[in-house]
Amino acid sequence: MVRIIRSIAGIVCLGALGALLWYATLPPPLVVQGEVSANRVDISPRVSGRIAALNADVGDVVRRGDVIAELESPQLVAALHMAQAALTVSEADLVRVNSTRTEVIAARKAEAEAAQADVTLYQSDAARQSQLLATNAAPQARAEQSQRNFEAALRSREAAQANLDLAVAGASKEERALAAARVEQARATLDQQQTDVRELTIHTPIDGQVTTRVAELGENFSAGAPLFSIIDLQHPWLTFNLREDLLKGLKVGDIFKVTVPALKNSAFEVKVTVINAQGQYATWRATRATGDFDLRTFEVRAEPTEPVEGLRPGMSVIASWPGAGN
Repeated sequence: MVRIIRSIAGIVCLGALGALLWYATLPPPLVVQGEVSANRVDISPRVSGRIAALNADVGDVVRRGDVIAELESPQLVAALHMAQAALTVSEADLVRVNSTRTEVIAARKAEAEAAQADVTLYQSDAARQSQLLATNAAPQARAEQSQRNFEAALRSREAAQANLDLAVAGASKEERALAAARVEQARATLDQQQTDVRELTIHTPIDGQVTTRVAELGENFSAGAPLFSIIDLQHPWLTFNLREDLLKGLKVGDIFKVTVPALKNSAFEVKVTVINAQGQYATWRATRATGDFDLRTFEVRAEPTEPVEGLRPGMSVIASWPGAGN
């Protein structure tokens, strides 16, 4: 009986020793390190101006639409007033072109009536002189002068009637179209100036935290110069740079676990969203002339499947890579 027990104990010891040797020869698990990143927005003005107010500082949490800074620009305000005045002038000119004063029409009508009276007068005189000429009671020259006066009166009546018709009709179609186009041009200029003035008030485009503030009160900034930097803490993502031989069939949509040392090694799941090949500068070069080959480096991006409290850009992320050691 003792011999059997000793045999069993020996077998167990040999099995345990074999297991220890097997575990000792296993390659260590592959641990890769990544980094937490987040979208960053640099806020800059669309127009030039002087900083009049700053409503946020580094570390402040801001919401989309908050007024983060205000600029002042007397030049833009003056240009706005000029555009408003130009629109008023063009609108008044359009009204003038599309209408005629009743006094002008009355004056042109009086001129036409006077011209008609002259026609009647000279017509009667020409007829009388023609009768006298037939009886040799008047000279030929006098009859010819009366006829010329009558014809001149007809031309004057035509001119007066044309002026009356023009006064009643007003401006031509082309003049009205030109005046209307000037109104639209002035209105567009005013809209542009109003937009520029509104751009003096700078709003935050996203929810996030201010990480950088370049602006100081009283400083002049040109269009496009950065004033603040904001990071989006609500949508962080992780990035890993891996050789292609470590991907081992990894694809977009795969889920794996990571730990964050800065969060007391708390573990959470992430989902692969992007796998991109890096540039040639990131290629791993073979050190042996034969039997090896160059390997590209890939960027693997992943996003937490659930919100993680306290996760911030710049934190290190540790992952035991799937299929490590094979």
